[in-house]
Amino acid sequence: MAAPVYPAWVTRWVSGQWRQKKRPPVIRPTRPLVLADKVANRREQAGGELPAPGQATCITEMSVMMACWKQNDFNDTACAEEIRMFYDCVAKAEKERKDQNEEDTLSPRGNLTSSKVNKLLRRFPQITRYV
Repeated sequence: MAAPVYPAWVTRWVSGQWRQKKRPPVIRPTRPLVLADKVANRREQAGGELPAPGQATCITEMSVMMACWKQNDFNDTACAEEIRMFYDCVAKAEKERKDQNEEDTLSPRGNLTSSKVNKLLRRFPQITRYV
């Protein structure tokens, strides 16, 4: 007489293959495993010495210059040193801003900013269907 034929699930159950430690778990993603079209715009932490774009620079020099003007009835010749210090500060801040824009690779923490990531995602879109 031939041996009885059991269903496949019975064979797996008897041999112990039903235990999780014997086989890898099945991973079923809830969403497709592709990058999104864009990332959320997040404000960068002020980690460097430069103020963030939109913040004022040279406030101290400007207030000293204006105080000198007020004391000297808005006479430029009496406040030449303060005016020169203010313009030097502005030139230095402009140069630092230009140098930072030329770097344009990483944020102060070493990550890409969200605007740069979005620009890259627009440049290299996801392939959603095959040709």
